Amino acid sequence: MTAARTFDFGVSVDRASWDIFCKVVDNFGDIGVTWRLARLLVAEHGQQVRLWCDDLETFAQLCPQADPQAERQVQAGVEVCRWRSEWCAVEPADVVIEAFACDLPAAYIDAMAEAGRRILWLNLEYLSAEDWVPGCHALPSMQARGLQKFFFFPGFEASTGGLLREADLIARREGFQNSGEARRAFLRTLGVVPIEGARLLSLFAYENGAIPGWLTALANDSARINQLLIPEGRALGDVGNWLGVAGLRPGDHVRRGSLDVTVMRFMTQDEYDQLLWACHFNAVRGEESFIRAQWAARPLVWHIYPQEDDAHWDKLDAFLALYTQGLSGEADRALRTFWKAWNSGQGAESAWVALEVHLDELTGHAGRWTDRQVANGDLAAKLVSFHRDWL
Repeated sequence: MTAARTFDFGVSVDRASWDIFCKVVDNFGDIGVTWRLARLLVAEHGQQVRLWCDDLETFAQLCPQADPQAERQVQAGVEVCRWRSEWCAVEPADVVIEAFACDLPAAYIDAMAEAGRRILWLNLEYLSAEDWVPGCHALPSMQARGLQKFFFFPGFEASTGGLLREADLIARREGFQNSGEARRAFLRTLGVVPIEGARLLSLFAYENGAIPGWLTALANDSARINQLLIPEGRALGDVGNWLGVAGLRPGDHVRRGSLDVTVMRFMTQDEYDQLLWACHFNAVRGEESFIRAQWAARPLVWHIYPQEDDAHWDKLDAFLALYTQGLSGEADRALRTFWKAWNSGQGAESAWVALEVHLDELTGHAGRWTDRQVANGDLAAKLVSFHRDWL
């Protein structure tokens, strides 16, 4: 196997070649972030990108036009390559990203050392709001054979790598949210008819013991109908158990009390963005959907990926410390209580009842938080700038 013919490995300040390596560990989070990054580097920064992925079947769910059996293919201007355990030599790119501490093939590292030119090696880290992140962002680490690797941290402060965001994202979101017809038309493509006066909510979570209590609170709501939209995924088992319906699948529609539940097919990243924009409240998980829910400027709850040593609680607390700045004391306490109930799997029913009285304040706050993140800059642009400065 040889290097892609479309790649020009001469270092250019304006246009460089990039190799992004991704191992699919957490369903769609890892590939979701790297696929979005690869597309942004091509579409908005004119870079040449190869995305190496070890699980193209999962990738094809995010990119339905992709061929999960292909060794190489071009999607949205990105060369997508199957990352096999038996590595075949390729010429390394100008910028090499190992996403989320995945280990590069040893032969590829050897090729970097022998390339006879400067290659920027980056470890794109997981997203965290912990206070040590700004101090560690962009720090170098010496590696074998004279190579140097830099640690690049996405984050919520200007001194970090920021969050992935398309240049026109906010304008598109505002246009969508200001158009009732746009929302209705989009939901029709998913087989959803909005109920007049209902509150729209979305649910995308891991298996979660808090889901039944939340559903009970929504079903017992005497003030309104709650229309819950659930993309196909791991939360369906908990929802089905609560409803007493086995094997929920896309197209299923169930009503209990004030809760109207619709199960939808798995959707592309662009479709999922619009789902988040359409809803008044979003329950999300992992990293990719967590970031996109923040760009939606709507109240949310995050199901953080659980870690065996409970380190995820520190990450959750660190984010809440930043996110709740500017909230009233009552809304702050209600938000923290619900998020912790959601992630501990207990107490969600009463915590939701206490939270929903603050949803108007939380909606305004979500918009201001989005403005702060826009001001911090976006991850793709910061990566490109870092490479240019490094040259």
